[in-house]
Amino acid sequence: MKHQTSSGNGTFTTKLGFVLAAVGSAVGMGNIWMFPYRTGQYGGAAFLIPYLLFVALFGYVGLSGEFALGRLTGTGPIGSYEYAMRTRGKRGGALLGSIPLFGSLGIAIGYAIIVGWVLRSSFGALTGALIHTEPETFFTQMSGAHLSSVPWHVAVVVITAAILILGVSGGIEKINKIMMPTFFLLFLLIAVRVAFLPGAAAGYRYLLVPQWQYLLRLDTWIMAMGQAFFSLSVTGSGMIIYGSYLSKQEDIVHSSCVTALLDTCAAMLAGFAVIPAVFAFGLDPAAGPKLLFITLPRVFQQMPLGRLFALFFFVSVLFAGITSLANMLEAVSEAAQTRLKLPRRAAVLLSGAATLAAGLLIEYEPLMGRWMDLITIYIVPIGAILGAVMIYWVLGVPSIRQELMQGRDGKPLGRAFAPLAKYVYVFLAAVVVVCSFVIPGGIG
Repeated sequence: MKHQTSSGNGTFTTKLGFVLAAVGSAVGMGNIWMFPYRTGQYGGAAFLIPYLLFVALFGYVGLSGEFALGRLTGTGPIGSYEYAMRTRGKRGGALLGSIPLFGSLGIAIGYAIIVGWVLRSSFGALTGALIHTEPETFFTQMSGAHLSSVPWHVAVVVITAAILILGVSGGIEKINKIMMPTFFLLFLLIAVRVAFLPGAAAGYRYLLVPQWQYLLRLDTWIMAMGQAFFSLSVTGSGMIIYGSYLSKQEDIVHSSCVTALLDTCAAMLAGFAVIPAVFAFGLDPAAGPKLLFITLPRVFQQMPLGRLFALFFFVSVLFAGITSLANMLEAVSEAAQTRLKLPRRAAVLLSGAATLAAGLLIEYEPLMGRWMDLITIYIVPIGAILGAVMIYWVLGVPSIRQELMQGRDGKPLGRAFAPLAKYVYVFLAAVVVVCSFVIPGGIG
């Protein structure tokens, strides 16, 4: 029997297409600027031990739970939470589901601005303007005044909306099959080139020499957990919507583990491309988001063939940004389809217009930064814990297990799955929320 979604948007046609779409959603700016810096800051290779443990856990029970809930209900967070609450004879699921959905919309509003800067930087690399302008000046021209990058901002939203209008298989799946392999290839080329820069070895030491004493520090484990949680996009929204487009023949647990593995590979590749380059030119690896727009352009300015590698870099970051943005806007568009009874095109255009209109109000770096902090530190973690509780406590492990067994050809899930999901994962999701509220600047 063909899997039906409540929106009638169809399904992913291949396992590869689904996994690449999920990876495209998960791989974003956090992998590229935050992961390399955080690895070095919290013990180099020692940081990778807790990080990989958390990625394995969140991929195995977190991602698979969200995919399974989406496939079971055939809809996004509002309908899925409503379904879960109804199994308990309770109401209010739609209201709870709107919280992670608002998180997706909130991130999309700020993300579209940042991806607009990436598009403008790609064009600057192509024309040479990025290489021949002082990086601070170029960044200030993009972000230092209100409405200073409108055409690029508009272009990003239009491109993303055009992809979504083409549908799940014709748009999301096709574009991820092109963009994600290209992302990996371009980053690999950059990493290989960077390896030959004089002074790059210091960057590899920063990333790879383990400082074991960091494993005894609680903040290392908390930051590794936050990085793993948000890197995989286990936010109670976007992965549910992609799960709703998944065929009943697919093995969700396997797809979740492959998604987690590829997301980690992307983060590691970013580390090997970015950090040794930064060290080669004696720059600051802890520059945060400005690493993308100020530190790395300075690296490219000093590198042989820097203009070409700047173009490779910003195009690959652009692909990562657009595939993530597509997931956020798909969640919002599907909700507009099912709740407002709109046809797909109208729902996508409405979501895109709302994202752009709100974004234009904050298209100024300090305003955008405050907005993104508000959404990522407070709204998104609450959506994540709501999703975890809804899947494993409200709907319950037996229902999710039944959904996960479809497509597994009778392979058992393993005895550890239920306790890991119900107690360890849900507890850690709650810890993420508490830490996000308590630790200045959040943890993801």
